Amino acid sequence: MGTPYPTPIAPSQTRVGWIGIGVMGAAMASRLLSAGYSLTIYARTPSKSLSLRSQGALLASSPRDVAQCSDVVFTMLGHPQDVRQIVLGSDGLLSGLNPNSVMIDTTSSHPALAREMFAAARERACWAVDAPVSGGDIGARDGKLAIFAGGDGGVVNWLTPLFEILGRVTYVGEAGRGQSSKIANQIMVGANLLGMSEGLVFAERAGLDVRQFVAAVRGGAAGSMAMDLFGERMIGRDFRPGGFAEYMVKDLGMGVDVVEEGEDERVVVLPGAALCKQLFSGMVANGDAKLGTQGLITVIERINGN
Repeated sequence: MGTPYPTPIAPSQTRVGWIGIGVMGAAMASRLLSAGYSLTIYARTPSKSLSLRSQGALLASSPRDVAQCSDVVFTMLGHPQDVRQIVLGSDGLLSGLNPNSVMIDTTSSHPALAREMFAAARERACWAVDAPVSGGDIGARDGKLAIFAGGDGGVVNWLTPLFEILGRVTYVGEAGRGQSSKIANQIMVGANLLGMSEGLVFAERAGLDVRQFVAAVRGGAAGSMAMDLFGERMIGRDFRPGGFAEYMVKDLGMGVDVVEEGEDERVVVLPGAALCKQLFSGMVANGDAKLGTQGLITVIERINGN
């Protein structure tokens, strides 16, 4: 059994590994299990793997062990430093990856790290794809994620049967461009969340029925996918995370902070994104780092004395 690239992917043969089973990762991994794929997982906290194991997933003792028994390995982690440790560390994923196997990083991470991972994989006759996602916990659960894939186009096309279970993939170019796409996505999402937060606070202060207000504007220019995903949650004070506020600080930081490794030509002045980063940092400072990004409305409320 086993279908390394370019052998066609099939549920009965392709061995899939998964590292990172938080809110997003667990939902995505569960969809692959439901589609009939065998799954080997690694969890730094094994007790968090119980739900996936009840669906048939096998638990490995290290990222290296996951790689050794997989044709394709997904990662969905928190921060770039986590990706570096899990993938490039001494007992990391890459150290155990078999020739022509593929690792797919769905973490929102740094483009430069994605390029480094691609080069390291090619040195071992393997492949790396950076494929961060957008759509939150609902998109992960329902298989409706937007997936931005960077790397080799042929490999991304080969992975289509797996990506289609998770959502809709767009090939955006060479290694690192998937991550650049996600950063740009987060800049837009952050602006949407800020606009909704301010609009809802204003509407409530003006005495409007906020649910009626949202229903009225949803079909106009103010409507958005962000409103569909988060509008009712904001109104209902449901701040359970699809993505943590602290991750938005990280994502926006990769866009607005000085680019690493002397890539000065990639620096862009983004005043709106910088403001959004500061407001999400306010959430973190208020002790709300682990709330969902829709909790940004709490910062606007605090500024207005609520």
